[in-house]
Amino acid sequence: MSKPNLQSLFVLGCSHHETPLEVRERLALSPDKIPALLQELRECRDFSESLVLSTCNRLEIYVHARNENAQHSIREILCRSLNIKNELLVAHAYRLHNLSAIQHAFSLAAGLDSQILGETEILGQMKQALATAQEFENTGSILNRLFEKSFQTAKIVRTQTGIDKGQVSIGNIAADLAKRIFGKLQNSRVLLIGSGEVGQRTAQALRNRGVQQLAVSSRTTQNAEHLAAQLDADHLPFEQIHKSLEQFDIVISSTAAPGLILRHEDFRAARRVRPAQPFFLIDLAMPRDLDPSLNKLENCYLYNLDDLAAIANENLARRNAECEQAHVLLNAQAWQLWLQLRRRSFMPIEKNQNV
Repeated sequence: MSKPNLQSLFVLGCSHHETPLEVRERLALSPDKIPALLQELRECRDFSESLVLSTCNRLEIYVHARNENAQHSIREILCRSLNIKNELLVAHAYRLHNLSAIQHAFSLAAGLDSQILGETEILGQMKQALATAQEFENTGSILNRLFEKSFQTAKIVRTQTGIDKGQVSIGNIAADLAKRIFGKLQNSRVLLIGSGEVGQRTAQALRNRGVQQLAVSSRTTQNAEHLAAQLDADHLPFEQIHKSLEQFDIVISSTAAPGLILRHEDFRAARRVRPAQPFFLIDLAMPRDLDPSLNKLENCYLYNLDDLAAIANENLARRNAECEQAHVLLNAQAWQLWLQLRRRSFMPIEKNQNV
């Protein structure tokens, strides 16, 4: 078997670090668009391997480039898929090459680059991204090796450091905020819209804090009924959400809808029925499900992903030493992989690296 010829490992991405929420919404890639994007990437002759990682906080394209045109091709393909202008992507995208790309993937898998430091969900998301790319035959020995090694490194980092200590989940933060607003939650009525994993965990966290009345709704009835059974909750048909809002105190929304599903006027109408009772609104979607202007509505408390992550990272300083140790470990692993790949007789592309 011939050895792979690694010419250049390249990552183009946008994330919560430098891209504001309103821009990340425009760069969000819905799951139904990923197969077409992977097919277009596979058919491009400028790279031999490709992978798409799309989460609520980041969008990244990994490729094994064949030539200097690869970066331009990725940008063109992504702009077409998202229906955005090149200028928007250039303004907010980061570009990583070779060793830097390896270090980034390792850091990402270990939860060091996440919006909530040390979270573990990203590992599952990376594994799913690899499985999907493999299903479409987009990956080969380079990206397979990169991601598999990143999973191993994440395990080493989590085992040998205390990066997980003091971590607070989105669900627990939301539940604690709910208790501040309503006190005891036994009588609070919760509506979960969508079947996203973070939304499910948030609903379960509220359950654990005493919530007894929980309803689930989704555009896909089968998904809603299945999740309702899992959470021992009621099922609310999606088309009845708008006229049922006044029945709930807490609304968690985590759908893959392309735009807002609940607007200012929806809750304004609900408030007329219950003017003295507050609404606690948790928007976990990307793009957002809930109108941002709801924060201006009296007795409405709206929190999005960025708001909750900021609260979760309040104890970040306490874990700085663990972060430093984790970075030492993953950088050593990244350098080891980089040397292994370099031994496979390749000449990295270094020219014209600006997107």
